[in-house]
Amino acid sequence: MFLQIGEIAEQIPEISLDQKCEVVDRIFKKNPQLHGVAVTENGRPVALIMRIRFYQQIGTLYGYTLYMGRAVELVMDDSPLLVDYRTPITEVSKLAMNRSDEHLYDYVLVTHDDKLYGAVSVRDLLLNFAEIQALAASFLNPLTGLPGNLSINERLVKSLLQEQFSVLYIDLDHFKAYNDTYGFKEGDRMIQATAEILKHSALRLDGFLGHIGGDDFIICLNHYRYEECCRDIIRQFEKSMLDFYHTGHLSRRYVLTEGRSGTVEEIPLVSISIAVVTNRWQRFDSIEALSGESARLKKKCKGIPGSSCVDDAGILIGSAS
Repeated sequence: MFLQIGEIAEQIPEISLDQKCEVVDRIFKKNPQLHGVAVTENGRPVALIMRIRFYQQIGTLYGYTLYMGRAVELVMDDSPLLVDYRTPITEVSKLAMNRSDEHLYDYVLVTHDDKLYGAVSVRDLLLNFAEIQALAASFLNPLTGLPGNLSINERLVKSLLQEQFSVLYIDLDHFKAYNDTYGFKEGDRMIQATAEILKHSALRLDGFLGHIGGDDFIICLNHYRYEECCRDIIRQFEKSMLDFYHTGHLSRRYVLTEGRSGTVEEIPLVSISIAVVTNRWQRFDSIEALSGESARLKKKCKGIPGSSCVDDAGILIGSAS
């Protein structure tokens, strides 16, 4: 997988500013598959001559006579797109696609230490961009666009090596009852709304947010300052729930739906649970050990009515706090 633009650059012929157009003509005729020629000064790219525009200019009634014996300055583009070797392909793709229609399919010239390294065609650029996008998609949850399990595991391994970390395991209680009552489309909308709330909270604390799957999320922090974050998540989540239920359900604080026993039951409205694991009191040697501790704390959360947060110091944050 190529990530830097220089990795897909190919060498193209280069000429100096004092060359005549007839030299360009010979180069193109000798290389029928070549789309462009770079103009350089002491190895630094200063312009680009694309085949199609070159022959459009000299192909006029008097063009051949007018241009062939004269300097390439008359036919060159002195503002080509120049990028450094290390520039990400994704970034170059955006720059290339933002060019005017006239230059949209021009070569992108690649430099290394300010010298011409090579060129990339738009075709090669887009093919590699599509491959990168496809790979990125395999790391993202399709519903929320958040990093999925591959990225989450990488981040957890990194957390285990840090001097301080807090990992917030977040899930929704009674979500199945909501799905059964309002349908999967509304359930997806609730998951997406929850993701947005978590995204803003994680961003404020410079944290990593991942979507484990379904209604399970995770936030990784490189510090212990999570209490206000948890309060804010609970506050925002409880407020957002007002938009997801009919008035009758909100006033009763439950929905009637089939429970685990197969009988119709009064199921509470969806709430959010946050289990916080840190390395303040114990060392974790594996992701599995971390997950085991989170399961223990999650069980405590589930036993508390409404939205709540429980950490490994025994601190409880509830809907009413």
